[in-house]
Amino acid sequence: MGNSKAAENSADFTTRLRAIASERIVILDGAMGTMIQSYNLGEADYRGELFADHTHDLKGNNDILCLTAPQIIDEIHESFLEAGADIIETNSFNGTTISQADYGMEDAVVDLNLASARIARAAADRWTEKTPEQPRFVAGAIGPTNKTLSVSPRVNDPGHRDVTFDQMEAVYFEQAKALVEGGVDLLLIETVFDTLNAKAALVAVDRLSRERGETIPVIVSVTVTDLSGRNLSGQTVDAFWYSVRHANPLAVGLNCSFGADQLRPYVQALAKCADTLVSVYPNAGLPNDMGAYDELPEHTAASLEGFAKDGFVNIVGGCCGTTPDHMRAIVAAMKGKAPRVIPKLPRRLYLAGLETMTA
Repeated sequence: MGNSKAAENSADFTTRLRAIASERIVILDGAMGTMIQSYNLGEADYRGELFADHTHDLKGNNDILCLTAPQIIDEIHESFLEAGADIIETNSFNGTTISQADYGMEDAVVDLNLASARIARAAADRWTEKTPEQPRFVAGAIGPTNKTLSVSPRVNDPGHRDVTFDQMEAVYFEQAKALVEGGVDLLLIETVFDTLNAKAALVAVDRLSRERGETIPVIVSVTVTDLSGRNLSGQTVDAFWYSVRHANPLAVGLNCSFGADQLRPYVQALAKCADTLVSVYPNAGLPNDMGAYDELPEHTAASLEGFAKDGFVNIVGGCCGTTPDHMRAIVAAMKGKAPRVIPKLPRRLYLAGLETMTA
């Protein structure tokens, strides 16, 4: 009975979001990390009472704030929802044992993911009640970790890997399970710099889907690392799409990178080849010498408006440096803009290495 209900809820969400995306461009929220930095929190704030005696420094471990300062995370969600976001992301970008090992917080992973999902769920539900004509949704954020499966971290040992594929899949499964149990509507595998890491996450989600008897909706978002338009593991955006297409994601997209202006050719390439929704949430330009982002909301919104006018996008939002002001400008820019029409592509054989080969 439980699995049947879960499958029904999952199918209902996918149907609802696709229906909305067929009528207008969907708005994703902005940068959680940027907003947390605006609070100027110190070590004691990160520790709270819960981890007052922890052996490692915790400042900078944004995910742990779901447990030690949940009111701050709730305020940030509230600010993006008030600005008009349809989808908010959980504060769980580094919510794996691999990432939390830097802080000695591996044992807190399940709790922080559950908390991140519940905080976001409560905020989204409040706003759905306020604006029933605009339902709000929650994406469980799954980051790339600080490890790579495709590239050796040792220059003199190209065969070395710090983790195995199975280990990566296991930590992603643990995170995804907690996020889903916490009440997210979909999972967002984001800032993908290594396609093999993303594949481990997709295998984990598939295992969880089979365990729960439902198809968990997924968005997969890649980041390009230079102006050649490739991710760190060397793939072009179209080759990346053909590498993950088998997972039938709800959307595929680009995020982070170096700002919307320079993402245009890669967004256009993805829009042409992806037979699913396309999402884009770029940084507010490139960081300045102090690590801050200077791109004004009007500039970010104008760039994304150009993507919308040219029919490239279905879902837009912001990554590093984007604030509720950026969201308000983006929402205004998207009004009246038609969403991208998903293309019907010819039935062909598509193979993907670093680039695409078709037959």
